[in-house]
Amino acid sequence: MTQRKDYLAANAGKRAPMPGFVLIVRPRGDADSTMRIGITVSKKVGNAVTRNRMKRRFRALVREVLPVEGVAGADHVLIGRASGIERDYAALKAELAKALAKVKRPPVAPAQAGATMSGANPAPSGAPGLRRGDGEIT
Repeated sequence: MTQRKDYLAANAGKRAPMPGFVLIVRPRGDADSTMRIGITVSKKVGNAVTRNRMKRRFRALVREVLPVEGVAGADHVLIGRASGIERDYAALKAELAKALAKVKRPPVAPAQAGATMSGANPAPSGAPGLRRGDGEIT
């Protein structure tokens, strides 16, 4: 991927955050089954040498993992994180395979209205708690 509009379109895809990178995958919806890849590493990560080193590692990872685990007909974007430089190559490879498996999973049905994520009952409306703005327990 070389054009900004492709990256912006891919930004609407499924995200799989990992310690060394964030993977975004978005099916293009056209008849082409080619997997496209985009790699981006911001200046927050380091200087030019560091960023280019990270991009080379990502390209090597993609060559190994994407043909086997990738989503056909989709755009794949890898966004480098600062912790990705010191991570072991084998760990990055395992994380990329895990991230690709995560984005391939079908979406989970939303929880029933009123249910909490932890399964615990929410506090009654009259129960003490934090108020906005004051930071004190009432």
